[in-house]
Amino acid sequence: MLSVYWNLHSETKRSPMKNSLLSNSDKDVVTFFKLLEKAVEGLDSCRSQRREVLNGETYLTDKELSERLRISRRTLQDYRSAGKIPYFLVCGKILYKESQIEKMIADGYKKPIGEYL
Repeated sequence: MLSVYWNLHSETKRSPMKNSLLSNSDKDVVTFFKLLEKAVEGLDSCRSQRREVLNGETYLTDKELSERLRISRRTLQDYRSAGKIPYFLVCGKILYKESQIEKMIADGYKKPIGEYL
């Protein structure tokens, strides 16, 4: 996107000097850096949404799962110790298979009394 803009606008009306000095107030420079800033923001957004997948499964870290469940990491540790939550220990790092956590939550769903009638 930047290269297209630059190619289209690089031959703008400038002074006849070929080696003119560009400043930070030059229109092309300002536009270039605005586009560059948007590109960096887009990359940061993609990086933050990226999920690690192994054999088609997504794994969550302690921090990610505690944020999703809105519980403390210490509570997760208590759940692991009590055998209430499935996890993997890989080289000292604890990981949770997202599908197992979702199933555990779905299995724990209790219908309201009005739905039984």
